[in-house]
Amino acid sequence: MLEKFCNSTFWNSSFLDSPEADLPLCFEQTVLVWIPLGFLWLLAPWQLLHVYRTKINRSSITKLYLAKQVLVGLLLILAAIELALVLTEDSGQATVPAIRYTNPSLYLGTWLLVLLFQHSRLWCVQKDSWFLSLFWILSVLCGVFQFQTLIRTLLKGNNSNLAYSCLFFICYALNVLILILSAFSEKDDSSNNPSFTASFLSSITFSWYDSIVLKGYKQPLTLEDVWDLDEKIKTKTLVSKFEKCMARELQKARKAVQRRQRGRAQGNSGDRLHGLNKNQSQSQDILVLEDVKKKEKSGTTENFPKAWLVKTLFKTFYVILLKSFLLKLMHDLLMFLNPQLLKLLISFANNRDAYVWAGYLYSVLFFVVALIQSLCLQNYFELCFMLGTSVRATIMASVYKKALTLSNHSRKKYTIGETVNLMSVDAQKLMDVTSFIHLLWSNILQITLSISFLWAELGPSVLAGVGVMVLLIPINGILAAKSRAVQVKNMKNKDKRLKIMNEILSGIKILKYFAWEPSFKKQVRELRKKELENLLTFGQIQTIMTFLLQLSPVLVSVITFAVYVLVNSNNVLDAEKAFTSITLFNILRFPLGMFPMVITSMLQASVSTERLEKYLGGDDLDTSAIRHEYNFDKAVQFSEASFTWDRDLEATIRDVNLDIMPGQLVAVVGTVGSGKSSLMSAMLGEMENVHGHITIKGTIAYVPQQSWIQNGTLKDNILFGSELDEKKYQQVLEACALLPDLEVLPGGDLAEIGEKGINLSGGQKQRISLARATYQNSDIYVLDDPLSAVDAHVEKHIFNKVLGPNGLLKGKTRLLITHSIRFLPQVDEIVVLGNGTILEKGSYSTLLAKKGLFAKILKTSTKQMGLEGEATVNEDSEEDDCGLMPSVEEIPEEVASLTMRRENSLHRTLSHSSRSSSRHRKSLKNSLKTRNVNTLKEEEELVKGQKLIKKEFIQTGKVKLSIYLKYLRAMGLCLIFFIIIAYVINAVAYIGSNLWLSAWTNDSKTYNGTNYPASQRDLRVGVYGALGLVQGVFVLLGNLCSARASTHASNILHKQLLTNILRAPMSFFDTTPTGRIVNRFAGDISMVDDTLPLSLRSWILCFLAIISTLVMICIATPIFITITIPLGIIYTFVQMLYVATSRQLKRLDSVTRSPIYSHFSETVSGLSVIRAFEHQQRFLKHNEVGIDTNQKCVFSWIVSNRWLAVRLELIGNLIVFFASMMMVIYRDTLSGDTVGFVLSNALNAPWVTDKRPPPGWPSKGEIQFNNYQLRYRPELDLILKGITCDIKSMEKVGVVGRTGAGKSSLTNALFRILEAAGGQIIIDGVDIASIGLHDLREKLTIIPQDPILFSGSLRMNLDPFNNHSDEEIWKALELAHLKSFVAGLQLGLSHKVTEAGDNLSIGQRQLLCLARALLRKSKILIMDEATAAVDIETDHLIQTTIQKEFSRCTTITIAHRLHTIMDSDKIMVLDNGKIVEYGTPNELLKNSGPFCLMAKEAGIENVNSTSL
Repeated sequence: MLEKFCNSTFWNSSFLDSPEADLPLCFEQTVLVWIPLGFLWLLAPWQLLHVYRTKINRSSITKLYLAKQVLVGLLLILAAIELALVLTEDSGQATVPAIRYTNPSLYLGTWLLVLLFQHSRLWCVQKDSWFLSLFWILSVLCGVFQFQTLIRTLLKGNNSNLAYSCLFFICYALNVLILILSAFSEKDDSSNNPSFTASFLSSITFSWYDSIVLKGYKQPLTLEDVWDLDEKIKTKTLVSKFEKCMARELQKARKAVQRRQRGRAQGNSGDRLHGLNKNQSQSQDILVLEDVKKKEKSGTTENFPKAWLVKTLFKTFYVILLKSFLLKLMHDLLMFLNPQLLKLLISFANNRDAYVWAGYLYSVLFFVVALIQSLCLQNYFELCFMLGTSVRATIMASVYKKALTLSNHSRKKYTIGETVNLMSVDAQKLMDVTSFIHLLWSNILQITLSISFLWAELGPSVLAGVGVMVLLIPINGILAAKSRAVQVKNMKNKDKRLKIMNEILSGIKILKYFAWEPSFKKQVRELRKKELENLLTFGQIQTIMTFLLQLSPVLVSVITFAVYVLVNSNNVLDAEKAFTSITLFNILRFPLGMFPMVITSMLQASVSTERLEKYLGGDDLDTSAIRHEYNFDKAVQFSEASFTWDRDLEATIRDVNLDIMPGQLVAVVGTVGSGKSSLMSAMLGEMENVHGHITIKGTIAYVPQQSWIQNGTLKDNILFGSELDEKKYQQVLEACALLPDLEVLPGGDLAEIGEKGINLSGGQKQRISLARATYQNSDIYVLDDPLSAVDAHVEKHIFNKVLGPNGLLKGKTRLLITHSIRFLPQVDEIVVLGNGTILEKGSYSTLLAKKGLFAKILKTSTKQMGLEGEATVNEDSEEDDCGLMPSVEEIPEEVASLTMRRENSLHRTLSHSSRSSSRHRKSLKNSLKTRNVNTLKEEEELVKGQKLIKKEFIQTGKVKLSIYLKYLRAMGLCLIFFIIIAYVINAVAYIGSNLWLSAWTNDSKTYNGTNYPASQRDLRVGVYGALGLVQGVFVLLGNLCSARASTHASNILHKQLLTNILRAPMSFFDTTPTGRIVNRFAGDISMVDDTLPLSLRSWILCFLAIISTLVMICIATPIFITITIPLGIIYTFVQMLYVATSRQLKRLDSVTRSPIYSHFSETVSGLSVIRAFEHQQRFLKHNEVGIDTNQKCVFSWIVSNRWLAVRLELIGNLIVFFASMMMVIYRDTLSGDTVGFVLSNALNAPWVTDKRPPPGWPSKGEIQFNNYQLRYRPELDLILKGITCDIKSMEKVGVVGRTGAGKSSLTNALFRILEAAGGQIIIDGVDIASIGLHDLREKLTIIPQDPILFSGSLRMNLDPFNNHSDEEIWKALELAHLKSFVAGLQLGLSHKVTEAGDNLSIGQRQLLCLARALLRKSKILIMDEATAAVDIETDHLIQTTIQKEFSRCTTITIAHRLHTIMDSDKIMVLDNGKIVEYGTPNELLKNSGPFCLMAKEAGIENVNSTSL
């Protein structure tokens, strides 16, 4: 039919059977013309619809657009001319074939369609469509044949169709031009990211990335240089998509859990015992009961929704998965064309009669196949890594989001360290596995195809080889399972180690005070030792797997060839068979090697998936019991409310009924542990509801008992995301008494505050926390003891200006927990709590008149304050009191005697200083105002010391050689020598076996099948096998050595890092966020453990493999050397461009990752505040921005790798080898420099020096300060300005002064937490600067201001070195009034303390610190506001104990409550870093100086009036 259509032959194979082969013209004019046209017409409607759906604003017309339209217009005109020619030619005779009409007509329609299509792209961001580019490529490729046919016809002198030929040539030239034009990208104004606007050819070859590579080569890249992400892959978009899918899947999974539980409940009722077990486990000691816990876990594991995460991720990302699936499929199929083409080429080389054009064709095909294959592979990789990072971002953001809503019960199961691990480690594991997910089916496909092709080559003898492979799979499987078990064990060790590190960093100050670093160092070391043992085992298992992997292709090919040759004497191995088979075996080697690895990483990821499912599927906070009513007459109403912290324990708040009217100021009082803070938490929805409910009208602001301060400026902390209202802001600063602090802080309110407010005093933190609440315009203020850490004067100021009847918050509803009696008369209502229930409530006068509990407490407190003027409170009278009181259990001893806490102390005492300060304040106010104006005008110069947190140091330029050397030295040079030798022998054996194989295949030319001598055959097989075995064995030896060496290096580097961190001076911790240090111990150490050894190993192997390949090729074809030189030069150039960019991007990735974790741990610690203020969205947004910033660096880095790979694969298939090697070199060793940076970090003073103090020092406890000066950091001003005084043996000295006068700095000086800036301190004749830190610190005792505990047993917290017997510890607890409490605990001294001691109240923690001090029994005791968090009663107990137990010691007490120090021998008054008064209390009361003023303020007339 087609023959008639063209009037000529359509197909005849004789056309090809000649040296001058050609295709029939009819075939070229029909099939080859219709292929591109068909492609265009089929896909056009779909493409136009897509443009219509996604259209944006029309963009302006560009020159490129015009050029394309003009060229297509010309094509249209040419088609019209051709049609006209045909019509004029056709004068009625049937000579003109139909094809001459149809083709121009088709072309007319086509070019119109193309014009329309190109015009429609003006409404798209990407102006050039993939589909048009493919159409032009197809047209040009299919046109080639007709082009050369027409030229040949013309050359033969056949001019019959000259006009037609000329028209065709012009059209073809235009086609080529348009194709060239479509390779260029058009810029778009709406987007500055070139990847959006890149043309099809530019995006598949990643050419749009050239600009950033060049930029990175010229100068180190910064964050600004990296393009922003596409909206589609921004965290917010991903998460919202993920959550939609997650909601559906999770619901299904939860139903499945319920079904399982029902099934189990019917099956057995024996599980109830497990439930009981679980409750006890709350207070079980980890060491003793590890195994009980294990059993218990196995009993309760199934109760969370499972197997939903993978489905959810699949549904979220199925589009990318589908695209990458298609690309991978195409690549795998093309991969098997290579051995077939190789076979054709070899047969072409052996067959002297073959036509030359066949050889050319094969070569071109070889190149084209390789080109398409490499483009498919690189684009597949890009999609997979994009998918991986998107999954990581989604998981990180989801974990963060979950943390904001997780219920307390679920949250208790995770420490901060473990949650950060979910974000960092587990998200990373999922990222790794999604990058390789397609290998699951691709490996099976490759194995099947290889075997079928091998069967075609060698027949059934292939089965022998396949048999060996099948045997190896289960062995690999067993090894993989074993290594997974080791991994799981190691994850647990890593969790524990990071948890301890987190605690060490949080409590570093305490460790330094007590010289406990060695004990904690030992704990970390022991965990690390276990971790390294597992690492070594893991390394050895991996080595055996590698050995089998190396051996398998050799074994398989030896066995297959041997069987092939032995089965039939006619089978001779010829070159064609041997090399084709070896290519196939090599293809086979990859899937067989990868398969166990994919399985391993799937298994590893399954552990992570399970952990994430448990976390993300955990219960959310149930706030249903908190009702928000906007039309309600009361501000807060508790109705029969009972709440608990843990479902398994009894209720903490019991049957509370309480109405609070709008605008009331309600004081909540009660003893330590009576449930005051819990009452507030219940209101904020932080607790689990047992029954009843709470109704709230309006918004809430919350001031927690332990202030939560963010790392940022002071101003940011107060504004807390609100708009700045200058007038209100100034009012708040003034009311919260923050102006004097702003004078002291470098940079005023722009001073940066360290993590957790590390560079602020307790009082400053609390006032900032209060200022934050005051600045928010809320309806209800929940204030949990905001006055505990400030002195009397400030307390009064704050009460009057903020909380009281005339304060800033007047007219707002205020709930105030307080221990201060003096303000109670001014409140509207007082609620007395005891044991979680309301004992009494009413106004001050009502309660006094009632003569009930409150009156009694008040009486006790005032008696305690000794206003009767008695010398001591009679012991009998105390007993009478106890007789009157209900049993001690009912009212926790110290009830609201709470009260006068911190009463009496001084603030702004020097009269002139207060005058000057008011001047100062005004000027400061003004300066703040003007400053804000100035900031707008110019970037303000940073004040010295204002910036606290140092920017994370980003290395630029090359990774220094010294860093590589440091790592190699740590590995041990001896071992490295062995490793290299082993690998070199392996490489030599590899060359040998290939040369031997080519010699063997030559035999087929020498002997014919019939007369092949058996001896020769056996020799060939034997030697080939032996060489293969040598390769395997030496790789095994090399890898074993390398596993040992890298574990050794890991050990040394971690040891150095830990030692340096523990020895770093305090200033290092003030200026370095914990997140950054933890990142070193988490991310970078796992780099050293897992990634560096692998990179080093593959680097050496690849390097040697390249050398051996080059050697072999050059032996075969010496001329090849001339090609390698230019290729080498091009290669080096591309490489240089790439490395500079990639290395910097990897560093940016590392640096932008730390803040995500820092922000996360900060959020977790401030959850209650964030929830109370309802700022979850703002924090989510901050987190999303952080993740996006990190993502853009990772994406850019991925593209940079692809950019390089495409370039290098173009440099020929040899260079593919190079590419992988360079990828390896520069990909993973990047964090090596970070490790180097930490190692070179500042070392601190030695713990023990050669000069040891005399034994028994200090025997007297005399302390002399000689003109002692101190500053926090070199760039800041002095805080102690020349202190000189003598403290005699056994003297009791009280130190007073307003917040920030330098009281706490005095203790820092004695413990050498800060080193002197001048002067010296001498204790018993020894200058403390001359001895080791531990010698000094072990001989002093401190009861610190913040009672910090560590997770572990109570015993460990009191005596980490196990120096004391149990009797001594019980004795200390008894003296600290904790004996009854500890004895009442189920496990006594082994009671488990949670992270930071959260399961004890602050008062109890303070008493534990006292017990610590009692155990130390040193000659010098320092108390730093030690009784700040306890009520007066407990304070009294502590004071009595101290007087009795430390009577033979020198005591320095820093106090806010004056009555605690009135019985001191001497009193030191500090102001602004100088001693302004020093003498006995009596003397100071007589001089009307600063001290006298303070005493008056606190209601103290003479020394006796306060005696205890």
